[in-house]
This record gives sequence, C-alpha cells and structure tokens, in this order.
Amino acid sequence: MEQTKRIAIIAHNNKKSDILEWARFNKFFLVQHELYATGTTGKLLEEELGSVVHKLQSGPLGGDQQIGAKISMQEIDMLIFFWDPLEQQPHDPDVKALLRIAVVWNIPIACNRASADFLISSPLMHDRYQPDLPNYQEYLERNYKEQAAQVNKEQLSRLETVS
Repeated sequence: MEQTKRIAIIAHNNKKSDILEWARFNKFFLVQHELYATGTTGKLLEEELGSVVHKLQSGPLGGDQQIGAKISMQEIDMLIFFWDPLEQQPHDPDVKALLRIAVVWNIPIACNRASADFLISSPLMHDRYQPDLPNYQEYLERNYKEQAAQVNKEQLSRLETVS
C-alpha cells in the first residue's frame, strides 16, 4: 500500500447518517486518500467531503460485487463498511461475499464507527505498508490438478460406455 490509500466506503441505508458523521469528523484524513463508494453513499460522501469519490453501482445493483472485484485485483487497500446487522438486505449474499473477499485478500475492514476510528487513526495510515498477500498458487495448482483428473476420469468412463 502506498502512502495514499485506496479506501472503499459503503453504508446500508440505516447507516448513511453514521457514515456521513464519521466522514465529516475525519474529513481532513479522508480527502488525502482515493475514495471509492457504492451508489448513494458515494454521492452523499462527495457532497459532504467536497472531494471526488469514485462512485460505483448501488450495492443491490452490483456495487458490492464491483468493490469485491477491485479488492481481488488489489485495487482497494481497505474497506469501511457500515452495515446494518438488524435489517435483512435483499443483497445479503453479496454483502457476505464482499466481506469474505476482503478477508481472502487480507485487507483491513471496519464494520462500525469504533473499528473505522481505529483504522483511520492508525500510524500505518500515513506511511507505506506492505501487507502479507496470501499466496494462492498452491491452491490454484491443486484445484487445477483435481479438475483435470476429474475430466480424465469422465472421459475414460464415456469411452468405456461406448466400447
């Protein structure tokens, strides 16, 4: 991670006022970084901060998945996601997938104001930081070998049926 972080910010509807209050309080720090957000959250943050926010689709329309894709491509350094644990969301599977992919790629995640405060006030926010990126090469190779073996087994089975 460079000194300027690429921060994804998401908030469910019932958490929009919380994320805006948090952003207002941390405006000085946030505007020093590259911000990404889903739909309405991005528009509201841009107005609140007076700074450019890269806006993606609304969460239920694929924005959570877009953020997840950016994380998997190492284009997002951290995720601030004020999600509402008391409201079921129509896109709950997308939310779970987003949180999972953030863990898979070892990026910092804040899901409430306290954890967001700790993240943004960390000394690591102001310097370069090299997180341990997982090496999934062994997994990919193992997965490939297992699938290749399965395909060969199915082909043999078809040949035996034809013979």
